[in-house]
Amino acid sequence: MKKLIFMFSLAASFCLAATAETAYAPMQEALAPYVESGELPGAVSILFKEGRCAVTCVGYADVAAKRAITADDTYMQCSQTKGFCGVTVAKLVEEGRLNLDDPVSKYLPEFATLWIEGPATNDTRTLIKAKNVLTVRMCLNHTGGFPFETCAKSKDIKGGGWSGGAPLRQTAAIAAASPILFEPGTNTKYSNTGIDIGAAVVQIVTGMKWEDYLKETVLDPLEMHDTWFWPTDEKLKTQIEMYECHKDAPATWKLHNGWQQRPYNDSHVFASAGAGLWTTANDQYKFYKMLMNLGVGDNGVRILKEETVKSILAVSTRPAGLGGYSLGLTAPLAEKDGEDAWFGHGGAWGTNCMVNWRKRELKLWAVQLNGNPRPWNKVKDAAEERFFGEAIDSSEVEAYTGRVK
Repeated sequence: MKKLIFMFSLAASFCLAATAETAYAPMQEALAPYVESGELPGAVSILFKEGRCAVTCVGYADVAAKRAITADDTYMQCSQTKGFCGVTVAKLVEEGRLNLDDPVSKYLPEFATLWIEGPATNDTRTLIKAKNVLTVRMCLNHTGGFPFETCAKSKDIKGGGWSGGAPLRQTAAIAAASPILFEPGTNTKYSNTGIDIGAAVVQIVTGMKWEDYLKETVLDPLEMHDTWFWPTDEKLKTQIEMYECHKDAPATWKLHNGWQQRPYNDSHVFASAGAGLWTTANDQYKFYKMLMNLGVGDNGVRILKEETVKSILAVSTRPAGLGGYSLGLTAPLAEKDGEDAWFGHGGAWGTNCMVNWRKRELKLWAVQLNGNPRPWNKVKDAAEERFFGEAIDSSEVEAYTGRVK
């Protein structure tokens, strides 16, 4: 057990060097048995409440190499990329350059006529002309009727951009020419495709590649220098390796997931708004802290107006009865928008970050895991609840009037 404690201390020290904050002992203690058994290779937890930030790193980024995990290690955040697309759309909305209820065909003419997949037999496939107008809002909140990826039923053609797909504008064109699953705005289907279409609209409005607009207006202003679609070979030396989870047994190393194959930064990878950004826990923290701060980054740079975050990112933009989702972010229903309302997003490899702007709270979890079970989830959640339930002594902060030189 002494060896395990030393490993935790070493990992925590890396986080401290990056964040100048302390680890949270209850989180370390809760996760220790799972790291010791090998079920949980490594994880980063960041918790924030009322000015107090706890950064806890446990286990390894690379088990075989015994490389301790840190908050500056590179990892794929998968669907958490969707929220970045939501922010770029929100910027254009507040600038008056885009309306969420604009027809997508206003920017991408090929969406003027859509066909819905109808009844099929062995010999006949039926298509029904859509009656409803597809809007930008529908694309961003998964009510547009698109499959998870374009050409999702093909064994030979993979849609989307994040691995072996196509550029955003081409992805949108393929989606427009393919049958959708239901009348736009009447149901929900979680879809990378819809988010990529939203990003293609951003390209038309701005005259820039979506990823370049994202970098210019969000990533660079927030000083997120370790977040991009093509991690350098140097950054990949600090990659959090991927592992497959097993019941009551150590996780096993996985070369890559079928949805995204190595190499991760060559010409077969296109920028995808649905899932594609690599990041670090420290970088991702900057983005979600901006959302928690209602549009202002920790460095004081304003990305969005306060009302923009409150009205179209922190609450659902879906029709009544279709659940909570805003623009690329899971969000509460407006009628349930109370003090305990969190919004944010997760990713396919187990990452997650949620924020509560009213309570000024944030919880971030970074791992790179495939499969189930995840037996540590209950104790992790309990440790988070304990952190947010603890009284914060802010007397020293309130008394402090200077600035450390």
